[in-house]
Amino acid sequence: MTIFVPLIPFRHMNAENTNTAQDRSLNFLEEIIQADLAAGKYQSIITRFPPEPNGYLHIGHAKSICLNFGLAIKYGGKTNLRFDDTNPTKEETEYVDSIKEDILWLGFSWAGEFYASDYFEQLYEWAHKLIKKGLAYVDDQSQEEIRLGRGTVTTPGKDSPWRDRSIEENTDLFTRMRNGEFPEGSKVLRARIDMSHPNMLMRDPLMYRIIHADHHRTGNAWCIYPMYDYAHGQCDSIETITHSICTLEFDVHRPLYDWFIEKLEIFPSHQFEFARLNITHTVMSKRKLLELVRDGLVTGWDDPRMPTICGLRRRGYTPSGIRLFAEKVGVAKRDNVIDLSLMEWCIREELNKTSPRYMAVLNPVKVILTNYPEHEEEFMTAPLNPEDPGAGERQIPFSREIYIERDDFMEDPPKKFFRLRPGGEVRLKYGYIIRCEKVIKDSSGRITEIQCTYDPDSKPGSGTWRSVKGTIHWLSGKHAVAGEVRLFDRLFTEPYMGSIPEDKDYKDYLNPDSMKVVHALIDAQAAESANRAVTGKDRTRTRIQFERSGYFVPDYDSEPGRPVFNRICTLKDSFSKTLNQP
Repeated sequence: MTIFVPLIPFRHMNAENTNTAQDRSLNFLEEIIQADLAAGKYQSIITRFPPEPNGYLHIGHAKSICLNFGLAIKYGGKTNLRFDDTNPTKEETEYVDSIKEDILWLGFSWAGEFYASDYFEQLYEWAHKLIKKGLAYVDDQSQEEIRLGRGTVTTPGKDSPWRDRSIEENTDLFTRMRNGEFPEGSKVLRARIDMSHPNMLMRDPLMYRIIHADHHRTGNAWCIYPMYDYAHGQCDSIETITHSICTLEFDVHRPLYDWFIEKLEIFPSHQFEFARLNITHTVMSKRKLLELVRDGLVTGWDDPRMPTICGLRRRGYTPSGIRLFAEKVGVAKRDNVIDLSLMEWCIREELNKTSPRYMAVLNPVKVILTNYPEHEEEFMTAPLNPEDPGAGERQIPFSREIYIERDDFMEDPPKKFFRLRPGGEVRLKYGYIIRCEKVIKDSSGRITEIQCTYDPDSKPGSGTWRSVKGTIHWLSGKHAVAGEVRLFDRLFTEPYMGSIPEDKDYKDYLNPDSMKVVHALIDAQAAESANRAVTGKDRTRTRIQFERSGYFVPDYDSEPGRPVFNRICTLKDSFSKTLNQP
């Protein structure tokens, strides 16, 4: 499968830093907007982001947010936030609040906050208008009868036996539907269009259904609720949305969108479609994400392995990193699958420049420097961030007892193993050269201690410099803090979750190694940032690099004296090698 990733720098965050045609070629939506403005069709543009509050937003929604808000910012317009709350059985205030939090966290603010439920009365009046025009009717058929009556893509549908009800009868029945006189499923309101239309969505689509349930905003004031295809275009029209931007699966809905607006003779909002975001090794279906949460297969909506915005936030992704990813993906007219490595590349590019460096030992083994004075301590100097000369330096405590990675020592190493070995030398990063003299094991043969000597003349910046082939990281045992490190991998083993066989369950492809919990030793200065995260969460969470291990952030589970760190991404950048290839 070909994966196309257009390389476009992100510049949409403010009016002073917007793209121009000279910066790069325009995408097709920008071409449309520029043409509309140049022709005087609109004085300014209005876009909208219209989520249904039935779940938490994911990275696909983040792309849509960046696109809708970014276009409005670039062309001096505005963006409304409108909740498509037309199904009371699935929508909750919890989701409304989380959506607003996610948008603000991404760095955007909306011009107006609206709800489809704000327009229920107007939509109801317009439905009566269509009935009076002979363009809508009440149907008593069951859901299954309606489905079978629509026909197939090769055979026309059949008219409902209730299609030719009089305007007076339809008006009376629809009014009584609103008044709650009928049970759920007994009647629906349908548009009267064409049961033989080649687009099956135009075969007398449903406009209203009966639902006896409390709504999160209107309570029990209504028992009939508009369908998406009826409400969406009219809500756009009420708000005078100039460019209603949807994902590609809604292109077949556009004729119906236009039909309602035309027949109601209201402001002619217009719908434009772009390719939705698909990413390897994950699912983007709200239904499937909800299943993962309800079945306990993840720890919650904000599980750092989830593609939800709150999950990415907890993992340590930054708003600017996600915005950069959305811009790199670009705007296409056909669906494609984006490698998850691109998103990691985007965040890694930022963190490499901004993250202070510390050390952590994830699989520690004790090293005793037998010739180092037992009660003596000193400090090694290291740059806080070598990518940022202005970041300054840090002091690393050093003592007789240190810890190194167990993988950095081998008793019988291969030829090109340049770390610690019996009789071999290695440099401690920012510190002395040490030599392995003796290995101590327990009764099972596991190494419990490595005894070494250090060369006092090999301290960087003093004495006589000499070079050895290997350099390893370490921590002073006296000064290190015990903590928990969570290492994350792909949530699913299959890259293209949209192409799994129909006879397979997507949950069968869950990666059993998607999260590993490691009890590690952590630099005390880094652990302090976790203490701040206990109460401050995002306001104080400092993203750091554990040298050789990756980029990390304190998790919300941290407690005083018990730091918990999430790995955001590894240091290795395998994707950049292919980034500029066609």
